[in-house]
Amino acid sequence: MAPTPALRPVILDGDPGHDDSVNILLAHASPEVQVLGVTTTFGNVGLDRTTHNALTTLALIGASTPVYAGADRPLLVARLSAESVHGQTGLDGPLLPAPTRQAEALHAALFIIREVRARPGQVTLLPTGPLTNVALALRLAPDIAPLIQQIVWMGGSLDVGNWTPAAEFNALCDPHAAQIVFGSGVPVVMFGLNATHQAIATPERIAPIRALSDRPGASAVGEVVAGLLEFFAEHHRERYGWEGGPLHDPLTCAYLIAPELFGTQAMYVEVDTSGGPSSGRTNCDLWNLTGRAPNAEVALNVDSDGFYRLLTERLGRL
Repeated sequence: MAPTPALRPVILDGDPGHDDSVNILLAHASPEVQVLGVTTTFGNVGLDRTTHNALTTLALIGASTPVYAGADRPLLVARLSAESVHGQTGLDGPLLPAPTRQAEALHAALFIIREVRARPGQVTLLPTGPLTNVALALRLAPDIAPLIQQIVWMGGSLDVGNWTPAAEFNALCDPHAAQIVFGSGVPVVMFGLNATHQAIATPERIAPIRALSDRPGASAVGEVVAGLLEFFAEHHRERYGWEGGPLHDPLTCAYLIAPELFGTQAMYVEVDTSGGPSSGRTNCDLWNLTGRAPNAEVALNVDSDGFYRLLTERLGRL
């Protein structure tokens, strides 16, 4: 009998957010990973709302995973938010359950430090928002950098931005935190817009997710996720003329589960912290023009059909 594969301990750090919420669900439906906790930061909406939304998402599936609130603002720059994309609650769209508990008292950065030290070389961080909590942990406890197995971040872009012409939202929210992470020596995988915009939640991809709730005895997860994706699509139809919204954040968890769905390339990445019109841009040295050693794997290609098949199958387990 083949041995059971070891679970990969992960911490989900994000700013839920429609796609962050789907990432939480995907992780909890995947036996390959062990979710140690969910940490929250400002971003799509304020910290109180993102923390509430994380607790709401966990209540939907009856999960007792602890939630730790973290940074409510960037390290140095003014705070941004994205109600124009995610609505006033950050999870506008379907009717969601009320949280059944509160966040833990420990700060998110201190939780990250504690768990990484307790499991040296094992913990993978999956940040899907501004990198402030991760940067704070690295600054408060520099000793954890060599102990983190990997950071798989949704943020940045190989090419254009979505909040300014140069910058993607998560990177722009706290460019100084992003630069700390890329300069930390921790192995980083970056899922930027150039990759995530390949994973559009079209009506044809949403329909099988909604149908999950039509099965006898099925949970409401399929219907709720379909509602989230349909609300998220509205902004992207209006701004870009797309059929749906890109499901950015769940690509990070999917990468751990099925890395064969993605193509990446090692390159040097530096974040613009100038405060000028290009601030927040992730400058990716695709052609090794600087001669500097790569500090990240940057996602280039996504098997989007394969990703949605995986996502739908996993949501069906909840």
